Amino acid sequence: MKESSNKKIAANTILLYIRMLLTLVISLYTVRVVLKTLGVVDYGINNVVGSVVTMLAFLSNTMASASQRFFAFEIGRNNVGNLKKVFSTSLMIYALIALIVFILAESVGIWFLDNYVNLPSNRFEAAKWVYQFSIFSFILTMFAIPYNALIMAHEKMRFYAYVGIVEVSLKLFVVFVLVYFSYDKLKLYGVLTFLVTLVVTLTYILFCYYRFAESKFKFAWDSKLFREIAGYSGWSLFGATTTVFNNQGLNLLLNIFFGPVINTARGIAYQVNSAVSAFVTNLFNAVNPQIVKSYAENDLDRQRSLIMSSTKIGYALLLILSLPIALQARFILELWLGNKVDNHMIVFTQLVLLFTLINVFEGPLSQAVRATGIIKSYQLNIGILTLAILPISYVILKLGGSPESPFYVMIAIYFLAMFLRLNILSKLIEFPVRLYLNTVFYRAIILSIVAAILPMMISHFLTTTGFISFLITTVSSSLSILVVFFYGMLDKNEKSLIILFVKKNVLKRDSDG
Repeated sequence: MKESSNKKIAANTILLYIRMLLTLVISLYTVRVVLKTLGVVDYGINNVVGSVVTMLAFLSNTMASASQRFFAFEIGRNNVGNLKKVFSTSLMIYALIALIVFILAESVGIWFLDNYVNLPSNRFEAAKWVYQFSIFSFILTMFAIPYNALIMAHEKMRFYAYVGIVEVSLKLFVVFVLVYFSYDKLKLYGVLTFLVTLVVTLTYILFCYYRFAESKFKFAWDSKLFREIAGYSGWSLFGATTTVFNNQGLNLLLNIFFGPVINTARGIAYQVNSAVSAFVTNLFNAVNPQIVKSYAENDLDRQRSLIMSSTKIGYALLLILSLPIALQARFILELWLGNKVDNHMIVFTQLVLLFTLINVFEGPLSQAVRATGIIKSYQLNIGILTLAILPISYVILKLGGSPESPFYVMIAIYFLAMFLRLNILSKLIEFPVRLYLNTVFYRAIILSIVAAILPMMISHFLTTTGFISFLITTVSSSLSILVVFFYGMLDKNEKSLIILFVKKNVLKRDSDG
């Protein structure tokens, strides 16, 4: 059973990585063209006002994880009847959330946009277009959450991968439309982005409708189930909202203090980070259903093993990608964007990558908490702690802090949040905190410093620049991290599994060839 589950995790991870590689290439190209087509100011306006769209990915993924927990739990218990009730109840809850958000966005949101967002006067109408279609996209995404979660809970990663490829292909088509049409490009971009969301949402809904019997909505009121799912989803929404509030709040703070050009720099940094972190997100997407199902089957040893192993691999993978990008940020950004690169883009990119390395430990731990269904204390405590980022950043900026200062605050707060997460999890499932800290968290930080010494020295003393310097830095970084982490981070079982995987899938192919 465990071997079959591990094979499914490996197969699903490979599918998600194929999807990610294709989408990464297209996404990086589209960002370059959109920046060139819209210009620095309009791109910054879209990053601030249309940030509803960019936050959708995070918010929908978080909320989908909430639904996925209930779906995977019932699938793990093989309870088809209850699965149908859970799906219909979830759909009603998200429809209610969508209605509440719509009312707030069309009242409080419009008021804030009119009075506080720093926009050029001649682009205000276009900004409102982007805002409205961002809200429409949000509504669609909320309705799609239960369907998306159902696909993930059933581990249908092949279809999920195909839809992702279609989505970025449509976004590429949007870029070509922007280039060849003379209509106000910011308005047109807002409308076309909404249409892409519409197509993707309908695709998820239709697939589930014809593939899974439990996805057919049937009104059946169960107050106990409604309260359970609503409470769980509500606290998940609270946790997601605090993160979104911090991200978009910091974006607005930077806009208020420094204007839309700084928002462009921040937007570019997060585009780079999104491309890099997608590698780890795909790994966790493949592991998450198994973490929940292991808990449902009361196999806590396997759950702990999955948490620790996936965190180690995810962190090492992210470091392999992040370190050369951080060391060669100027070359990469200039290669990607041409002469539109400034120092803020470079520093923002480096700081966001550091933040993501600190936060990579959160994924499996949060999923383990969600598996228990007891998330109120977790979301409340973590949410309150991370909400401190915004007021602290405001005070620092008000006192004359640099545009980079909010990033330092964010990194420090999330570092502290790591220990709070472990404390809460240990009370829920008797998680071995000391073992985790010694074999995963502390060791990862120490080994990162050790592994970074060689590539940092090489990058510093290189006399060449450009592609050769980037190639040497990348190779030295990858080899240093692989060697240090393989011998210093993995236990005997993990080493054996990796060696066996390489022998079966790499060396065997070479010998066959």
